[in-house]
Amino acid sequence: MADRATTSPSRRDFLKASTAVAAVSTMGIARTAHAAGDDTLRIALIGCGGRGTGAARQALRADKHVKLVAMADMFDDRLQSSLNVLKLQADVAGKIDVPGERQFVGFDAYKKVLAMREIDVVLLTTPPFFRPMHLKAAIEAGKHVFAEKPVAVDAPGVRSVLETSRKAKEKNLSIVSGLCLRYSHGFQETIKRLRDGALGAIRVVQANDYRGSIWVKPRQPDWTDMHWQLRNWYYFTWLSGDFNVEQHVHYLDISSWIMGGQYPVKAIGLGGRQQRTGKEFGHIYDHHSVVYEFAGGEKLFSNCRQQRGCKGDISCHVMAEKGVAEVDERRFTITTDQGKWKYNKQDKDFYQVEHDELFAGIRSGKPINNGDYMAKSTLLAIMGRMATYTGQEITWEMAMNSKEDLTPEKLAWGPIETPAVAMPGVTKFV
Repeated sequence: MADRATTSPSRRDFLKASTAVAAVSTMGIARTAHAAGDDTLRIALIGCGGRGTGAARQALRADKHVKLVAMADMFDDRLQSSLNVLKLQADVAGKIDVPGERQFVGFDAYKKVLAMREIDVVLLTTPPFFRPMHLKAAIEAGKHVFAEKPVAVDAPGVRSVLETSRKAKEKNLSIVSGLCLRYSHGFQETIKRLRDGALGAIRVVQANDYRGSIWVKPRQPDWTDMHWQLRNWYYFTWLSGDFNVEQHVHYLDISSWIMGGQYPVKAIGLGGRQQRTGKEFGHIYDHHSVVYEFAGGEKLFSNCRQQRGCKGDISCHVMAEKGVAEVDERRFTITTDQGKWKYNKQDKDFYQVEHDELFAGIRSGKPINNGDYMAKSTLLAIMGRMATYTGQEITWEMAMNSKEDLTPEKLAWGPIETPAVAMPGVTKFV
């Protein structure tokens, strides 16, 4: 494998260095005149995996006058695969102009993208660890942003994202979150009814994410430790946050939305790994179960599992004063003694809608900023991981102020240890 990559220092150095990028472009898009001086919005993709490729296609479909002009990834083969897939899509192929000189690979690839004054919008779809540094640099460079979920893997990252989101508001820049269920009309209508009192006071929310196992990429002889971990990023907490953060964050976010934007005051839980015990699975868990409690005593029961051969269920249930509700991608119902309401409309593709609204906001000069809830819902998931890893009760304040920084000592193509599997009662809260 030939990688065009550079050795790079820690996240702290990245965040310092990103300030220099701001001097290159503070124009962004105000927005009536675009960075390149015409009506075309120029897009860059940072993170060329499957989700990034999908996001790029959705972005290109969201507006008539858009063009993909730059791409960046840790690995050249991922970038080329993404570019080739996009060129085969008849609906967007004519909007792609990414010659070799605008293809960037390695730890510093994002800096090269953000140094391009003509870029208006960046799609951030790398593994979650990189999101805080990339988001900070993008907003400082004056770019509008689509940021895939989750947006951090630890509390310092969450705090960074919250601060960057505040700066984006000051600069009138967009941050649209990949927490795509917020852009589903079915979720919007159902949760509005719940917030308007259709069930009275909500007592309990249950969020399930039971699914099978996922991909593993066997280690190749020429891969360093860092190559292997980046290729299998899902299985390393510093890169993914563990799967309850990377994936279950969707329904944890929905639960907070149902509760009117409240976040729990404390959490306690359990978790571990029963099926995924081999070294190829890194060190994350394969199940988590967390009980969150809100200030008024309401409970959120959060359960997630990635194990093969088991029954799947991805759903959210609400138990309240006057009845119950089901809120998930297949069912939107509210049931009381007076009868049952059901959302019967054809829901739009919310992956597409989030990009449609991102670009509509840019065009109208009224950019969307999802930064607050995307950061806090990410912390909600991290808080649950803290509870399952340590076996201790974790408060919201403990989670938000945690000093645990998962950044490796060195971000470079060389050796990096696989952390020990967390042991409840032994692993300490930091």
